[in-house]
Amino acid sequence: MRIPLSSHFTYRTLLRFTLPTIGMMIFTSLYSIVDGIFVSNFAGKTALAAVNLIWPISMGMSSVGFMLGTGGSAIVAKTLGEGEEKLAQEYFSLVVYVTLAAGLVLSALGFVFTPQIARLLGATGQLLSDTVLYGRILFAGQTFFMLQIVFQCFFVAAEKPGLNLKITVAAGLTNMVLDGVFVGLLHWDLAGAGAATVLGQMVGSLFPLVYFARKNDSLLRLTTRVKVRGRILGLACANGSSEMVSNLSASLVSTLYNLRLMALVGQDGVAAYGVIMYVEFVFSAIFFGYSMGSAPLVSYHYGAENHGELTNLFRKSLRLVAGMGVGMTLAAEGLAPLVVGIFTRYDGGLYAMTLHGFRLCSLAFVVMGVNVWGSAFFTALNNGPVSAAISFLRTFVFQVAAVLLLSFLLGLDGIWLALLAAEVPALVVTAAFLVGKRKQYRY
Repeated sequence: MRIPLSSHFTYRTLLRFTLPTIGMMIFTSLYSIVDGIFVSNFAGKTALAAVNLIWPISMGMSSVGFMLGTGGSAIVAKTLGEGEEKLAQEYFSLVVYVTLAAGLVLSALGFVFTPQIARLLGATGQLLSDTVLYGRILFAGQTFFMLQIVFQCFFVAAEKPGLNLKITVAAGLTNMVLDGVFVGLLHWDLAGAGAATVLGQMVGSLFPLVYFARKNDSLLRLTTRVKVRGRILGLACANGSSEMVSNLSASLVSTLYNLRLMALVGQDGVAAYGVIMYVEFVFSAIFFGYSMGSAPLVSYHYGAENHGELTNLFRKSLRLVAGMGVGMTLAAEGLAPLVVGIFTRYDGGLYAMTLHGFRLCSLAFVVMGVNVWGSAFFTALNNGPVSAAISFLRTFVFQVAAVLLLSFLLGLDGIWLALLAAEVPALVVTAAFLVGKRKQYRY
């Protein structure tokens, strides 16, 4: 049932409104790791290491889509709250067209420079060949990936989170089924896994493009006559800068993890880290899904100057994400043997390394949720600088310092504990901003 942005939200309605987005993010995470499962079990750990080396670079490029999608949807939701529906349509169209142009440029650059990128990451021999093959296929589909991300953000602002989930499921099933056919049956290995990923992204981006281009029953529709509004683009970029910083930082930090692991234990370490990150994506998707799903509600009531409902959303969201953090830490510790075994059961040494690492990394879930939600909360309030500060400190400054320091002090365990070591000081920063800005935004 459709729940309007203007509603008063209880715990039940808040969870009902955000559940499709949470489900969408979980499913997105699940189908993004299918390549890893098939590649690991059918092509081996060298091919898995190749996937894990190049994937952060594609994610780094996609940070432009996260920036435009989250920043743009916050502006559009706020504009809808102000009653300016026609203007909101134009802002939405502008963001989509700019994403399309940026995606084409980044796709071409990534495809051309894939060999140089792979060498910089330390790949040689067979690992280099595998990385270039998989990377070029990924970069060829970069535009579709970025559009998919942007539309996922705007479906919530359009009051269509359920349709968003359906399209995401369709894209995921496309990827999963084709992985089974291309890799499992036809034995195309890395080429098949890459092709399945891109075709899934095409489903996730082209269906929304057609939907919004035609007359529909949502709050948004693509228009053909759009003015290039530099101020709005600047605001969208500034407002979504935290999400860009978060994803770009994650890409850079993942690369740093890979470089340190190559130095300490070689490509087995890169493969183990990749598996840990795959599983972490699924668990942390709950935090990101809730934050993304609730952000348009915050933006709408902020734009409508409904401070009572803004306070209600703040308090309920903080309690929910804190509870989720405790629950997911316990779940991750208990399910670790099962989920790690899906990837690495064929190699006892790799399994033991990965299981130990995941159990140390998953301790960070207990505080991660508040940090993720806090950054998204300030994005929804159109305060990009504060949101970016939280994300930059959390995903880059604290993590880089933790990886470099702890890996030299504690060796491999230091790398696995770096995530927790970064999330704790980030929680202090997030709490300081939430307390310090309460009077300004009246939540």
